[in-house]
Order: sequence, then C-alpha cells, then structure tokens
Amino acid sequence: MELTVAGQRVHAGTGGRAFDPDLPLVIFLHGAGLDHTVWALPARYFAHHDKAVLAVDLPGHGRSGPDKSGGAALTSVTAMADWVVQVIDAVGGGKAALAGHSMGALVALSAAARHPERIRALALLGAAPKLPVHPDLLAAAAADEHGAVDLMTSWGFGPSGQLGGARVPGSWLMGGSERLLERIAPGVLSADLAACNAYADGLEDAAKVACPTTVIMGSDDKMTPARAGAKLVAAIPGAQGVVIPACGHMMLAEKPDETLDALRSVL
Repeated sequence: MELTVAGQRVHAGTGGRAFDPDLPLVIFLHGAGLDHTVWALPARYFAHHDKAVLAVDLPGHGRSGPDKSGGAALTSVTAMADWVVQVIDAVGGGKAALAGHSMGALVALSAAARHPERIRALALLGAAPKLPVHPDLLAAAAADEHGAVDLMTSWGFGPSGQLGGARVPGSWLMGGSERLLERIAPGVLSADLAACNAYADGLEDAAKVACPTTVIMGSDDKMTPARAGAKLVAAIPGAQGVVIPACGHMMLAEKPDETLDALRSVL
C-alpha cells in the first residue's frame, strides 16, 4: 500500500489483505536499518484476524527510500513519533495500536507519550529506556562500512540464532539479517543509530503512557538486555512484561512464534 505522509511517498505492508479503515488500526515500526519485511508473520496474522495493518517503511527505508521517491530518513526519535501520528491521519484513523522493535519501540513509546489520545495500545519489543550505541558501531555506520552490518548482526542474535535456529529449513538467520541491512541507502543506518543514541527521555516518556502496554524481552538480548526492559515495565503504569527464553534482540526472526504469542496478548 502506498501512502502520502507529509508530502512524501510511504510504503506499508498490509499483511496480505486489502486495508480496511473501518477495522482497528495496528501500525508496526521496524528497527534501525531495517524495513517492514521484519513484520511479515505478525502483519499477516493480525490482518487475517480483523485488524487494519500497516507495517510501514519509515522515511528513507525500504520502499520509502529515495530510490522509490520517498523522503530522507528522519533524524530523531521524536520526529519519527510525530510522523507516526501523521500516518494515522493519512488513513483516517482516530487511534492506533503500535508495535515497535528496537528503534521502533522507542518511536512507539515516544508517540504514546506525546500523543496519548491517538494510541490505544503498545507492544515494545527489544526495548529499553535508553538505547546507547557503541562508539565503534556509530563510527562504522557513519563511514558506511560493512563492519556496522557485521556488528549489528553479531550482537543482534542470541546463541540459538548464532548457531542456526531458523524455523524454516534452509534459511540462515544471520545471513538474512546481513542481506537486509546491506540494502539500506547510504547514511540511513548512521542516522538511525545516532537518533537511538541521542534519545534520553525513555523513563520520562514511560511515565506518561496511558494505554495497555506489553514489553517483550529476549532473555539473551545483548543490545537491550532484559533487565533494561524490566525498567520500562516498572516505569509504565500497568505495563506487563514478557521474557522469551533463549532469545536475542532479533526476536522476530529468532523466535517468531513466541513473539507473535506475546503480541497477541496486547494487540
């Protein structure tokens, strides 16, 4: 599905069904350097269970990138959060449930804090009050070095993902993640990681959340450890926490069924 948001072309997956604005809206927000395809399983599930699904490519990413006539990547979490509300307006929605992974979780959290009247539920995957980025990774991304892709892939998967662990025979989790990150336009990964590194309002935003929230954590997550996710659970009024065993940061690929089960509890 193609949308126009803030005068720019935006692509969104709809889970394999035509978008119906009369159904409850669910928006899926991907992480740094990724695109809407990471949400393939949840998007399809909710689209076939009476939800209007938008798995968006954030500006500058995927089919919303410059080669598809989209806009440049946004450079702050708050700018992305405000953009999400513009997406809701573009499809005529009043309220939406948001599911965000990693950077997308920060965006969803910020949107719920800044626009509480527009968000009806939150699912925060691989989330933490802060998402500091290692200086070596920031430098590699700024130089558009492949080392940034290597570092993100290595840190992103838990032990099962490092050694195989794919649910689909013949697929390769780490290799698939690398190929996806390699597709991003120059400068976009650097902008994403800088935005994550600069975001410092997690606990303050968490206290403002006024909708049902579930924080989904991987027990072996090295990028946003479960203990950091637990701080969000404690800070968000009424939030629930779900820990997926033997799972790293890339839970949508590493533990897709368990992640979907956790999403179903809030969305």
